[in-house]
Amino acid sequence: MTTDSYADALTGYTRDEVTVLGQTRTVYRMGSGPAVIVIHEIPGITPLVAAFGRKVAERGMTAVLPDLFGTAGKPPSAGYLASSMAKACVSREFTILGTNKSSPVTKWLRALAAEEHRRCGGPGVGAVGMCLTGGFALAMMIDPVVVAPVLSQPALPFGVNAKTRAAVGLSDADMAAVKGRVADGACVIGLRFTGDRSVPAERFETLRRELGDGFIGVEIDSSPGNPWGYKKAAHSVLTEDYSDAEGSPTRVALEQVLDFFSERLEVGQEPQ
Repeated sequence: MTTDSYADALTGYTRDEVTVLGQTRTVYRMGSGPAVIVIHEIPGITPLVAAFGRKVAERGMTAVLPDLFGTAGKPPSAGYLASSMAKACVSREFTILGTNKSSPVTKWLRALAAEEHRRCGGPGVGAVGMCLTGGFALAMMIDPVVVAPVLSQPALPFGVNAKTRAAVGLSDADMAAVKGRVADGACVIGLRFTGDRSVPAERFETLRRELGDGFIGVEIDSSPGNPWGYKKAAHSVLTEDYSDAEGSPTRVALEQVLDFFSERLEVGQEPQ
């Protein structure tokens, strides 16, 4: 299939070429109001990632989806997942195993956030990373413009040993800056399924230890026999493994994330 075959998934989005830090990438936007940077998961901007962006826009914000890899609008498949993962693993922009390194692509994402803040206004910018990019919103918040960071199933670095399972994919300097932001009142939300081996429980333990009350960890039961029938291998909280059933933990988590963006970006509030 051609790229045009996947256009329906992006209906309502505008497409733009954005150059920051000397690098140009395609960016999809929808909505109005303060910006939320939606950093897609492996394998790319899937239909469900685009659908999440629509939910952001429906809440009075501008969903901004940078295209980092994959084919925008293409649904996931085993082959597509494998090829996107392979490309990401050899890319110098993504730190796959380093325990005290921030992925270089986060510098570009911080510059994009600053640009979108100038474009959209508001008190700052929200950001959500997913899967391979899950921790990127944490690295982005060293810039004060990012006021609402969400880490959805942060899978980097790959947890191949005790050290990497506990690591959060930040350099020591960036972690110090994040802790400074939290001390000044910033807050971080993290999402994971309890049975997700790619997002070890030790990673959230590190975030709780380092950020204290500034980290809100949402861990959804995916153990065998869990009341909502989430599979043991459930991974994508806001997209592929999301359940919209009334009262489901993923629906509650989605509303928590959208409320977090709305509150931190002061959507619908009267100016002081």
